[in-house]
Amino acid sequence: MAAPEAAAPSPGSVAAISNAHRWSIVGLLFTASMLNYMDRATISIALPRLSADLGLGPSSKGVLLSAFFWSYALMQIPIGWLSDRVNLRWLYAGAFTLWSLAQGLTGFAGSLAVLIGLRILLGLGESIYLPGGTRIVSLLFARAERGLPPGLFDAGTRTGLFLDGLLIPWLLVAFGWGSMFSIVGFAALVWLIPWLLVFPGRIDPVEPSASYEPKRPARAKFNRNLFGLCLGFFCFDYYWYLLVTWLPDYLVTVRHLSLPQAGMSAALPYFVFGISQPLGGWIGDRLIRRGWDETRVRKGLLTAAFLTGLLLIPAARVESTTAAVALIVGGSLVGLSTANIMAMLQACAPPNQVALWTGIENFVGNLAGILAPLVTGLVISATGLYAPAFALAAAVLVAGLLSYWLIVGKLGPTP
Repeated sequence: MAAPEAAAPSPGSVAAISNAHRWSIVGLLFTASMLNYMDRATISIALPRLSADLGLGPSSKGVLLSAFFWSYALMQIPIGWLSDRVNLRWLYAGAFTLWSLAQGLTGFAGSLAVLIGLRILLGLGESIYLPGGTRIVSLLFARAERGLPPGLFDAGTRTGLFLDGLLIPWLLVAFGWGSMFSIVGFAALVWLIPWLLVFPGRIDPVEPSASYEPKRPARAKFNRNLFGLCLGFFCFDYYWYLLVTWLPDYLVTVRHLSLPQAGMSAALPYFVFGISQPLGGWIGDRLIRRGWDETRVRKGLLTAAFLTGLLLIPAARVESTTAAVALIVGGSLVGLSTANIMAMLQACAPPNQVALWTGIENFVGNLAGILAPLVTGLVISATGLYAPAFALAAAVLVAGLLSYWLIVGKLGPTP
């Protein structure tokens, strides 16, 4: 869908951005999301060796894994507010630089305190990826097209985890965890070159109501739809962050896989999660364009996806490692919900508050990112088992369906 003509675009602006150009921006967002999750998740794969070098027990490991989310969660609302107002070309580039430097400097950390400090800095930078990316999609694409683009760019996060599983064990064995962090972090700065070349100085939105700069200050109201979206996303993120933070350690310590084997086995669920995201968004968009009810399509796909998360319960109890990995892979079909969750928010949020609403939702969701690693560490310390922690994550996920069905109403902007 072509954008309306602007009367007199300023220098460096793009009034009517081409279809190829907007998809190239989605491609850059995909790559940034991939690097984002590579950086945040490398510590999970390095954890067995890193914790052995620094003498970290389960509780300390839980604190370290949780530290990233302290700043990441707290920055979501401020970065969402900024993304609705500040030029996203420079805001995203600055945040990307910050998180890449924090990742690279982690290679020089020599204590738990320094590691925690750098993880907090990493969280500050990486906070831009979802609010900023969602805002860009809302500017480039019409409402009926907003399932596939966020599904694609957010699939980069799971692609990053997949590549982590393949690449990070090799780098750890070849160079050690310090050099691994530096290589991954500093090399990513090359991404800034195409970003600054491709992203325009200004985007005139496809839908005029989604203006780049709102004419007056916007305040998000904590209405029923926003509350329901936040609560449901909290449940989704609790499940997701258990997989991100503890799965590699589980495969090494419980299933007794070598580090390369654990990396490969963890990569499979992340890969399935990643390819499920654009697939779920594409299915939703296609059904809606054929005349199906938007609310039932988005919520129906979300329900089917969430129920696959129950496979995590038997995964922790079967004796066969192969069966356990297969069940976890099946539980990764939860990814079919992700693009539809993002599309639901864009359908409910006022057009000039999309990034702010995304920031609020992601703030609440990432409180689960703080809790999931900590609670899992405490449960393992208390019981010596992973099964109760896995069952808790699956139960929290399915409970999120109540929020999406009973609290979130018919999709559309709230008055």
